[in-house]
Amino acid sequence: MRTASIVAVLSLCLLALPVPSQGVEPVAWRPLFDGKSLTGWEHLGPGALRLEDGLLRTEGGMGLLWYTPEKLGNCTIRVVYKTTSKVSNSGVFIRIADKPNDVWYPVHHGYEVQICDGADEFHRTGAVYSLSKATASPSTVGEWNTMEITLRGQRVIVTVNGVQVQDFNPETATIPERKKDYEPERGPRPESGYFGLQNHDDTAKGTHVYFREVSVRPLDEPTSPSR
Repeated sequence: MRTASIVAVLSLCLLALPVPSQGVEPVAWRPLFDGKSLTGWEHLGPGALRLEDGLLRTEGGMGLLWYTPEKLGNCTIRVVYKTTSKVSNSGVFIRIADKPNDVWYPVHHGYEVQICDGADEFHRTGAVYSLSKATASPSTVGEWNTMEITLRGQRVIVTVNGVQVQDFNPETATIPERKKDYEPERGPRPESGYFGLQNHDDTAKGTHVYFREVSVRPLDEPTSPSR
C-alpha cells in the first residue's frame, strides 16, 4: 500500500510538470506562379511577360502582369528575379486599390517596388518608386536575387538578398513632391490590394528581367484587421 501511494504521488507530480514547447512551424510559402502556366494572371498594356522554360521573361512595355484571384495585405511577398543589365527595368506593384483596366491605374493607385540597378536612390531596386528611397544596393546583375516585400498595416518593408533596403510608412514618412507626370500621384493606398509584375524593357538595348519564383505567406504574428 505504501509503495502504491508513492507511485501515485510521483505520477501526479509528473503530470504537473510543464510540457516542453514543440516550437511553431513557420507558415509555408504559397506559390502564385508555378512555372507551368499563367493561370490566375492577366496582362495589361504593351509587351508581355513570356513563360519560357519555367521562367517569366519581360519583353517590351510598359505593361503589367497582375494576379487576379485576390488582394494581398498583411503578408510577405517573395520574388526571385534576375536582371540582364544595370538598366533592366521592372517592378513589383502592391496595394493596387482595384482591378486595373489600364497600366497607369496601378501607378497612381498602388505602389511600385522598383527593380532597376542603374538609377538614383528614389528609383533604384528596393525603392518605393519616387516616394521612398532604397537605403542600400545589395542586388547583383546577372545573378538570382531574392526580394521580400512585407506588408504590415500601412508599412512596406523590403529586403533584397537578406538586406533591408526599405521601411516605408506613408503615415510618418517625408514624401518628396511629385516631379514628373509619370511618377505616381501622392495619396493614401489601401492596406490590402492587387499585386503585379511590370515589364518595362528597353527593346533597343535588349534588356530583360527574369522571374523564377513568386510566392506569398501571411505574417506569423497577429495584426490589426485591414481597414
